[in-house]
Amino acid sequence: MSDRRRFLKGLTSLPLATVLANPRLAAAVSAGLQEVEAALVDGRTVKAALARPQGHAKGSILLIHEWWGLNDQIKSVASEFARQGYAALAVDLYHGKVADTRDGARALMQAVDPTIATQTVKLWVPWLRDGSQAGGKVATIGWCFGGGWSLNASLATPVDATIVYYGRVNKTADELATLQGPVLGHFATQDKWINKEMVSGFESAMNAAGKSYTSYWYDAQHAFANPTSARYDAGDAALAWQRTTDFLKQQLRS
Repeated sequence: MSDRRRFLKGLTSLPLATVLANPRLAAAVSAGLQEVEAALVDGRTVKAALARPQGHAKGSILLIHEWWGLNDQIKSVASEFARQGYAALAVDLYHGKVADTRDGARALMQAVDPTIATQTVKLWVPWLRDGSQAGGKVATIGWCFGGGWSLNASLATPVDATIVYYGRVNKTADELATLQGPVLGHFATQDKWINKEMVSGFESAMNAAGKSYTSYWYDAQHAFANPTSARYDAGDAALAWQRTTDFLKQQLRS
């Protein structure tokens, strides 16, 4: 075994939070992912980062990044899912751009064309389901900006499960009609953006649409699951992650 392979194998044994909190470790882990690309109907090329499990995948997971863009953190989470046995694809809705300031992230988020973003997630979900990556069941997951787009992806094309970390969920019952799989939501009581009013409206709409969902609330702030954020809450992040992995095991099992 080469020194690099030994090094990468050692990284996979570290707790995910440790990797995410250290930019050098996250960069080293993310370097092990494979860049893949595909074409939209208009010929536009879109790219994503694929993490493959050892052996046959137990299912597939589509990851959608925070407002920062597809950075090493999100790729590291994909790598962790692959270690757990899933084919994990981290999509890029910013076309290669990554922000390192709040103003930069806000500008990138506001520049997203919803039509193109919807076409992008609609392309990657069947790519995972029908391609050679794993086949079978597919889940979506996203954080912040990506949390909202995790739900949007599930509305745009059928998936088996949806996970939203403090993302926009202001949908009507009619808009939720196309949703097929259950939704797991992680929300923060101190979040002034994705607040109780929005989530309560979402829960009422899910009930009216006859859809399955589970919402968990944490006494924390927005982005509490991001170890690089000043609002990070290690205990709540660990609990949310355990609930996430349990949900995936249940929903993606054959």
